[in-house]
Amino acid sequence: MTRCLTWLLAPLLLLAGCISTTPQASLDDTGNCTAMVVGGFRKVADERSERFNGKVGEQVARCRGGDRAAAFRTTPYVDWSNYWATGDAASLLPGTSGVGSHLGANGRGVDGALLDLEYQRMELIKFNLFDNAGSFADYALGRDGVPGTALKTWPSMRLDAGSPFHAAVGGDGPQLCRGELIRWRQLDGICNDLRNPRMGSTGALFARNVQFEATYPDSSGDPLARNRHGDRLSLLQPDPQLISRKLFTRAQSDPAKCRDGQGLPGAAVDANCDYQKAPFFNVLAAFWIQFMTHDWFSHMEEGHNGPQWMAVGCAGDAAKLGCRPGDRIDASFVADSSAPPRYTAADGTKPLARAFRTHANKVTAWWDASQIYGYDATSRLRVKRDPADAARLLMHPGTRPGAGEALGQLPVFGPGDPINPQWAGQGTAAQADNWSIGVGFYHTIFSREHNAFVAEFRRRAAAAPDEDSGLRDPTQPTSVIRYRDVSPEVLFEVARLVVAAEIAKIHTIEWTPQLLYDEPLNLAMNANWGGLFDGHRWVENALEAVVVQNFGKSADAKKAGQWYSALASGPGIFGLGARVYTSDRFFARHDATKDDIWDLANPDHVNGGVNHFGSPFNFPEEFVSVYRLHSLVPDLIELRHWDADPNRIAAKVPVIETFRAKATGALANEGAADWALSMGRQRLGLLTLGNSPAFLQNLPLPRLQSSTGKIDVAALDLIRDREHGVPRFNEFRRQYGLRQLTSFDDFIDARLPADSPERARQVQVIADLRSIYGQHKCDASKVITAAQKNLDGSPINDCLGKPDGSLVDNIEDVDTVVGWLAEFTRPHGYAISETQFQVFILNASRRLFSDRFFTSSFRPEFYGKLGVEWVSHNGPTGKQFEPRESNGHRVEVSPFKRVLLRTVPELSAELAGVVNAFDPWARDRGEYYGLGWTPRKGAESDPAFRP
Repeated sequence: MTRCLTWLLAPLLLLAGCISTTPQASLDDTGNCTAMVVGGFRKVADERSERFNGKVGEQVARCRGGDRAAAFRTTPYVDWSNYWATGDAASLLPGTSGVGSHLGANGRGVDGALLDLEYQRMELIKFNLFDNAGSFADYALGRDGVPGTALKTWPSMRLDAGSPFHAAVGGDGPQLCRGELIRWRQLDGICNDLRNPRMGSTGALFARNVQFEATYPDSSGDPLARNRHGDRLSLLQPDPQLISRKLFTRAQSDPAKCRDGQGLPGAAVDANCDYQKAPFFNVLAAFWIQFMTHDWFSHMEEGHNGPQWMAVGCAGDAAKLGCRPGDRIDASFVADSSAPPRYTAADGTKPLARAFRTHANKVTAWWDASQIYGYDATSRLRVKRDPADAARLLMHPGTRPGAGEALGQLPVFGPGDPINPQWAGQGTAAQADNWSIGVGFYHTIFSREHNAFVAEFRRRAAAAPDEDSGLRDPTQPTSVIRYRDVSPEVLFEVARLVVAAEIAKIHTIEWTPQLLYDEPLNLAMNANWGGLFDGHRWVENALEAVVVQNFGKSADAKKAGQWYSALASGPGIFGLGARVYTSDRFFARHDATKDDIWDLANPDHVNGGVNHFGSPFNFPEEFVSVYRLHSLVPDLIELRHWDADPNRIAAKVPVIETFRAKATGALANEGAADWALSMGRQRLGLLTLGNSPAFLQNLPLPRLQSSTGKIDVAALDLIRDREHGVPRFNEFRRQYGLRQLTSFDDFIDARLPADSPERARQVQVIADLRSIYGQHKCDASKVITAAQKNLDGSPINDCLGKPDGSLVDNIEDVDTVVGWLAEFTRPHGYAISETQFQVFILNASRRLFSDRFFTSSFRPEFYGKLGVEWVSHNGPTGKQFEPRESNGHRVEVSPFKRVLLRTVPELSAELAGVVNAFDPWARDRGEYYGLGWTPRKGAESDPAFRP
């Protein structure tokens, strides 16, 4: 037994670095770290109430972060953000300049954070998957002797008789996608999973990440929800427009120079709209996420919601703050509002088998670039192909100077195109709603990128027409397809696969690490894509030991349940199952000494890399909610010209003047390079209260049937979450395995000095929250949640630890969006709150794990040899590296930077010093995740750096 325990604990002894290796380390390192190791690996929770919550014991905290980590353990926020080396240079052990050895303080701080994050992911996979489409009872109870978490097929994921492909996949018998249906991404998303054809397809129901009983707290009748909220909630209570005007509005030092986001006539450079700026994230990043969400989810159908129109608040005194009682909006579509079914659990209770209401995703849930290529027959009609070469997207040469403009601008919708009237004059795109300058820019460059791939493929075909392209037809899996044999239609679909994979890679290893700008998340996101353990073998050993302790050495351990995520961190998710060796069928890295037996004719190989963890993949409503990021957008864009002095701001263009058809005009008039430079240099807005764009609070929408013709988007965000039944903020945190807040005061960042101006601002925000959401006398007899218990094991009640009958804050009523904007305590470099990030930990991984085109079907048979090379190396010319290290790492030239260099080559000089294209281009990144706002060499005269 002792030998076994020593083997089990050895990896963590190395990981923890129990013996200090630097004289500056605290004297009790050895004692604290030894105590941590003797305690062993914590168990992955068996019950929801036993979850990790991101909190560690005092000795673990001191081992990984010294006194600072121990000091903030009493706050509700995760502990790892206070470990050594998880912030900027100030978080490093004094006297050190980088992470260094895993045996040192900085190394164990970062590695400890990675372990904490993996525990959170494993428990999220275990406790937070709630499918709305009819599979949940099987997930909870199992089926035919198979535990629910190990199920891989579901009747609800079959194609029904109304599908034109019903017979092709097997009809009423066992269904299996094959032939042309598996060759590339299908328009409506079917057959990504060969045995679950309907999964993730257009029209599938949004899932949930929270217990069904916790949804729709204002109307469900659930007794715990009544105990949490009393009668204080409704769709318009508290008033969403009041919340918007009082909590979200950007204060202006000179309102006349902003004019509610309209700027000054002629886009005069003297215009000014104040906003709180993030120093480490640019406006390109703000519009990137709008471009992404157009692909992932939509409750709307062809730009509209349901047929009913409803009021949106602004009652009573709220109108004095500038809101409009006459605003109206169309209500959300509801797929099913009937009484939800129940099932009998093992303990005899009868839990819900779905949420109280369900909603359909009107686009595919796959990361398939459907915003460009389409998600149904109507949207595909909006995709313009080049009549001279159907493999290409149609582009018209631009009129501005620059090599990129010669690559083309999007054509404009014309007569006969299936569009809404408000889309007239826009650049063509499958997803045409909410068109903006940023979205138009991304459609332009990725259309150019599609054509760049086609051009390179054509070049190789011309040079070696009889060479094997790598592509294969699943109906003839052993027949070689030469370059000369590839039809324009096949090449178009291969280019789509490549562009979609590029987009996913950019988001995973470039956008997200800049959104979450610190060392643990840089490593974690790169691990999601390509693996963690180049130089992190101690973490790999520790995770292997966690798996062994929790789940044993069964033959199925590598492919079953929540611990699959821990093991997959080694090789990375992307490409899992894309190689099959007789000696190791799962998690195989490329090994030239072994024979790869992967076979296109074998469905278990084609589909073998995916893992849905027992629950069919679709986006949950909660994932939609955390992407309400409108505060990122400034009111004015600082326009610069690439072929003049890029340090000079030539105009300040209101974002409101770059919507719909105006976006197309702006792209044509200024060119993509000018907009890239402008958005690349400008900082975006902080995601915090008091920072919503003025123009979005007063947004004109031509389709509205109201006296005002306007809508307050910040207020609408609250209404949509309420319509979709998202739990309020505190219960949301509990459901996701985070500690609850007990009063509004818990929002204040305890790390701030007592006399700091920022702390004073936060105190004022708390006063505003209290004035809107109110207080009540608590009743300790009312249990308010089933998601967690108090630390002593007792039920959480209405008093949240205060004496019975106390006057307590209505913290339970705070809307989710308000809560995370008020979440001032965040890990270093986080543009989002820790609550939003918790949703990402689960779903950012699942959308890779579940997609065979990112796992076992990432092969030349589908992508071609060129496609695999292009995605793997960020282009056709092999890996390229930056000339200098950044944050202690040798850095490959990033995929988005490579895309920009190919599609907007006139920016090559500007991009030369850029490491991450979502970091403001003229910012000096400084040392080790610095957030300073200082200019790089050559940008000293840029007015953005003036005090």
